[in-house]
Amino acid sequence: MTAIADLSVESLTEAYRRGALSPVEVARDGLARIEAAAAVNAFMPLMSDKVLAEAAASETRWRAGAPLGALDGVPATVKDNIWLKGYPTLRGSLTGDDTPAGDDAPAVARLREQGAVFLGKTCMPEHGWIGVCHSPRSGITRNPWNPAHTPGGSTGGGAVAALLGLGLLHLGTDGAGSLRIPAAFTGVFGFKPSVGCVPVYPAPLLNVLSHHGPIARNVTDAACLMTAIARPDARDMTALTGEQVGEYGVGLNDGVRGLRIAMSMRLGHVDALDPDIEAAVTRTARALEAQGAIVEVADPPLSRALDLIRAMWWPVSAAIVDGVPAARRGDMDKGLLKIAERGRGLTATDYLVAFAARAELHNAMRDFHGRHDLLLTPTMPVTALKVGEEMPEGGGFGDDWLNWSPYTYPFNLTGQPAASVPCGLAANGLPMGAQLVGRLGEDALVLRASRAIEQALPLPAFKLLR
Repeated sequence: MTAIADLSVESLTEAYRRGALSPVEVARDGLARIEAAAAVNAFMPLMSDKVLAEAAASETRWRAGAPLGALDGVPATVKDNIWLKGYPTLRGSLTGDDTPAGDDAPAVARLREQGAVFLGKTCMPEHGWIGVCHSPRSGITRNPWNPAHTPGGSTGGGAVAALLGLGLLHLGTDGAGSLRIPAAFTGVFGFKPSVGCVPVYPAPLLNVLSHHGPIARNVTDAACLMTAIARPDARDMTALTGEQVGEYGVGLNDGVRGLRIAMSMRLGHVDALDPDIEAAVTRTARALEAQGAIVEVADPPLSRALDLIRAMWWPVSAAIVDGVPAARRGDMDKGLLKIAERGRGLTATDYLVAFAARAELHNAMRDFHGRHDLLLTPTMPVTALKVGEEMPEGGGFGDDWLNWSPYTYPFNLTGQPAASVPCGLAANGLPMGAQLVGRLGEDALVLRASRAIEQALPLPAFKLLR
């Protein structure tokens, strides 16, 4: 018999329909396995009574033949900077307000409308400031492939939950790579949707850089999540209006034949790249070619991206820290305090000039995609860092974590859809990821090409916790 942890969204709901499983049984299994995986520290404190009450309500609906939607009873998790009604939003900080949220964020609301069961909130670095996962609030979150390494961040807890089958639907955020970095480091699928595709509320200080999206064990489950959450919500004034793409699962297996894909190993300016990762992304390109894609080497015009992201990211860090009473700042992550200090050295003019310059990047990438349907790059130039560290071993990246994430943040600036797909294990036994980027609004195409990679290059199985 297939273990609950091995089921997909589709197979789980089919089991509900047949009466072979119940949402309460699945919720109890999920809670037990979260407790069994306590050593990796992926979750904030659980509220088991609340979880089981939601599951019991779902079970009643299934028995009556009246599920709320395609995700009724499916276990989900929510990153701890997203509103989940009844849970505090602590953002990995000891200085956070522990008052439970009185409402759901838009993506959470869409899942609740379909009857999803929320297992709990997942760990993150303080205010999501870095691409690893340790915080003053929850401590160190560990990578199950090797507990001496980080799962990445800032959606680190969600990535671990996806890998270990601790729920099926995992909501995270991405302001400079926070869905794609942990996806690459843990060997799962992470997807940053087009800006405005998934409504965001409350409005983040990172503004248009910040996206809500899925991290999941596979592309198909992520597409199920996207179908649910890419829906309008009037609270987000920047979100797209009307119904977005209806079913992201439709056409998911249509392949890549005839697609024009640009492969850029170094974006024209990246100096350091692990040779194992370079070889893995090259194999990914060959796999796409074998399925009929047309792959050519081409570098996108993104050399200004680092200066722009710093001019927007650092002042936001300063605003976050300055919003905390001075007497409490000693409780905050020292790395965040350091970035905030750099942010205070920038002016409002610096921020506004960078904000406006995003349009130049957008138009440059629009021209680039006139010749290429998709862009293929490494997701990260390195494999997962050691736990507690902020910079990779060996040096060469300075003292700013953005230096070791050069492939992800450019597409927060442009707002384009971007995904990290597993593409193998490095010689050190840690996962590697390939990034696919599409035209603004062509999220479904990125998912389809990601599915083609996933089918061609399955990652060696990680033994799930039972």
